[in-house]
Amino acid sequence: MFHVGGARSALYNWAVARQSGGTFVLRIEDTDAARNKPEWIDGIVNALSAIGINESDPAFEGPYFQSHNADRHREAAGQLHGAGRAYYCDCTREQVQERTGSQQLGYDGFCRERGLDWEPGRAMRFRTPDEGETVVVDLIRGEPAFPNSAIEDFVIARGDGTPVFLLANVVDDLDEGVTQVVRGEEHLSNTPKQQLLWEALGAQPPVWAHLPVIVNEKRQKLSKRRDKVALEDYLAEGFLPEAMVNYLMLLGWAPGDDREILPFEELQQLFRVENVNSSSAFFDIKKLTAFNGDYIRALSPERFTEACAPWLAAPHAPWRPEAFDSAVFARVAPLAQTRIAVLSEITAQVDFLFLDEPVADEASWAKAMKAGAEELLRDVRAALASAPWAAEDLKSVLEKVGSEHGLKLGKAQAPIRVAVTGRTVGLPLFESMELLGRERVLARLDAAAERVAAA
Repeated sequence: MFHVGGARSALYNWAVARQSGGTFVLRIEDTDAARNKPEWIDGIVNALSAIGINESDPAFEGPYFQSHNADRHREAAGQLHGAGRAYYCDCTREQVQERTGSQQLGYDGFCRERGLDWEPGRAMRFRTPDEGETVVVDLIRGEPAFPNSAIEDFVIARGDGTPVFLLANVVDDLDEGVTQVVRGEEHLSNTPKQQLLWEALGAQPPVWAHLPVIVNEKRQKLSKRRDKVALEDYLAEGFLPEAMVNYLMLLGWAPGDDREILPFEELQQLFRVENVNSSSAFFDIKKLTAFNGDYIRALSPERFTEACAPWLAAPHAPWRPEAFDSAVFARVAPLAQTRIAVLSEITAQVDFLFLDEPVADEASWAKAMKAGAEELLRDVRAALASAPWAAEDLKSVLEKVGSEHGLKLGKAQAPIRVAVTGRTVGLPLFESMELLGRERVLARLDAAAERVAAA
């Protein structure tokens, strides 16, 4: 699944590419067969497309597949070996630990001057400089320096001759003309090694920008084992792509003028990667939900109805397919649009209109059906039997009957609402009753009165 952190990184790259007249390169790094399945690749491509990053824009290029460039990876490894920048090593992990006396210390350079040729099982290691330091010029983090003495001679090709990710990544960036890399800060520790490889291959390293980690409410890094992190899950729940894009763009960066709800085109123009905050960014689901509510309320009626469609049919909708009336939904949609923050909430808002009987929320029932409820239900039912059937008239009837029972409208509404809709909160009651129609409303009031009497 496509992690929201990956989505944010993609959006920042997309903004940089489009505002600079550059190209966003999508590369599928698929050399690890155990972590590579076609459906996962499709998931990445589809998730990116959902947030507006796809081949329909000339700024998009790809997808490329790392596995297709394997010959160039091996060629680069051979180039480094031939130039004396890499050597073969036959040490096992246990031998290294025995020599260093520690599991924490890195490789000790034992095979540096042994002049080994390749044989199956011998890895290739990069010869890291003994002195000096590698300075990473990072648009967000300044110029962190890494002493070369602290960087072990790291493996660039496995014992079977296949290059590892570090080398493959650098070679692919070179071949694909990558000039700027915007990625999560967990990759910062790899950057000095990659930069050394760029330089050893005779190329200028790209501009780096390492984004702050995204954390949950406990300030723990978002984890797929603990948190909801998949972009697809949020979209499937009814978060609008536009709202997700807007919110993700603000995870670590702000336009600087106290505005937050902005279309991507405007965010893209304002975005500057060098202004991204280096401290961790809190993924606040409550704030995301508020954003989404704002975006839902801004939809046109037609777009709102279209966006709700998945939740008005199986498997989400609890009513019989033939019971759904699109004309009724069109009339109630404006009322619902102002009351939901996530599209999936629409089902519970309107289910009473399309079910034979409302789904009774027992807590709502217990709260509303107090002493005197049966009499109120029967009197309201009798008054509604011949009343004009329009929202304002229905309100007047309930006000009059409620007053006769010594109740203000707010108190009188509660048992009627629960009888008609099954819940104490929801869409405006009288508009809902008008849409339900006299016959169904009267039947529900009868059923509620009988249940109260039998209790």
